[in-house]
Amino acid sequence: MARIAGIDLPKQKRGIIGLTYIFGIGDTTARKILDEAGVDHNTKVVDWNEDEVSKLREIIESDLKVEGALRTEVNANIRRLIETGSYRGIRHRRGLPVRGQRTQTNARTRKGKRRTVAGKKTVTKK
Repeated sequence: MARIAGIDLPKQKRGIIGLTYIFGIGDTTARKILDEAGVDHNTKVVDWNEDEVSKLREIIESDLKVEGALRTEVNANIRRLIETGSYRGIRHRRGLPVRGQRTQTNARTRKGKRRTVAGKKTVTKK
């Protein structure tokens, strides 16, 4: 069982995929970590020996900010935007898209379930 950064990596996945289960490690970073540790990308997590796991753990802890520390930093950045009253902070506060997407249609993921307004009828164009 490979446990790195407080996360149990899935045993039957390839190493490159297994590392992406750690928050803050994507595909490219996983490749760099495996290259630096000298571990084959296609080896499954269950086949890693203790030396390889300890090398990976050491590289991740020394070079990267992952999991709790990264989540804390991201949340602090969002709080800062909200407190300063920037445009992006206001969008975060209102639960609207932050990066310039249209909201007249779509944006349902950020806006949530539709709330109908009393007295408002949908106009059909002819």
